[in-house]
Amino acid sequence: MTGQHPHPPPLPRLADALRGLPPSCGPVRLIAVDGHAGSGKSTFARRLAGVLGGVPVLRLDDIASHTELFAWTERLRRQVVEPLSRGETALYATYDWHERRFGPADTPLPAAPVVIVEGVGAGRRALRPHLAAVLWMDVPQEEAWQRGRRRDGAAQRDFWDGWEPAERRHFAEDPSRPFAHLLVRQRPEGYEVLTGPGGAPAGPQDVTQSEGPSAVR
Repeated sequence: MTGQHPHPPPLPRLADALRGLPPSCGPVRLIAVDGHAGSGKSTFARRLAGVLGGVPVLRLDDIASHTELFAWTERLRRQVVEPLSRGETALYATYDWHERRFGPADTPLPAAPVVIVEGVGAGRRALRPHLAAVLWMDVPQEEAWQRGRRRDGAAQRDFWDGWEPAERRHFAEDPSRPFAHLLVRQRPEGYEVLTGPGGAPAGPQDVTQSEGPSAVR
């Protein structure tokens, strides 16, 4: 990691550092973007994927379900981790939150050099051996939940009432932040990326500290 810069480098510098990490899941550098619900994981993962040239992004919302908010580890291992570890395109079943059922296991996830997994619990204990880096969206729990409730509106109030205690239990039993290699904080001018409690990921140490308004609109 570098120190603070008077003119911090842009987000592409983080992307370059992630590309330079050793593969962690077969030929794939699997990058986790974790954090509390409502912390901005999806937006950040989408922007990071774009800077990385459009790399695949797996949304854990597609893997979880109403009855298995966090009990999806085995399904993810079988449908995603094992194929990627063999250098094969993974085919997974996507959950329909309106129909409350999974579709066929035909959604492809290529074994690209970098693949992003984003969602609450992406940096969980069972996945960390397969991850090249864990990025944590560093937003306090209550603030993130308030954001999420505002985003989803009254129609999702009952869901959030059930989600919050489930997330609290999950992170009490299997915390991700203490093992995060990088902390991501959103600022008015863009993102700030700092060394996390888990230390810098193995490999290049020159990782983006923050990005200016030219990179994030």
